[in-house]
Amino acid sequence: MRITATALTLVVDDVEASARFLTEHFGFAVQMSADGFASLARDDAGANVVFVRTGLPTMPADQRDVRAAGLIVAFVVDDLEAELARLVDEGVTITMPLTVEEWGERAFQVRDPNGVVLQLVDWNGPVPGQDLHEG
Repeated sequence: MRITATALTLVVDDVEASARFLTEHFGFAVQMSADGFASLARDDAGANVVFVRTGLPTMPADQRDVRAAGLIVAFVVDDLEAELARLVDEGVTITMPLTVEEWGERAFQVRDPNGVVLQLVDWNGPVPGQDLHEG
């Protein structure tokens, strides 16, 4: 198998609201769109984010009403503090404050208008193979 592209598809009630949030606050651009569908990309993201409307008849019947839930869309960034400050300045509500985990992950979260959790993260973790509890 050879993977040539990656996309994350999220079923939401309001495709336009989620697409607008990613374009306004995360620098994504709409590549394709139609009624109930939008595919967004960034040159540096490594994956497209696709939104499809709940109940869209082109989706398999068992997926049409399953909304994006229980997942976190994480974007690894170079300057976490600068992104946090920028989003706060833009009026975006921070739903999880900047948190540092013992394994080195630093992250904060926001939610888009459909409740999709978006996490910005950087990694300052231990050296691979290092015991997390070593002093």
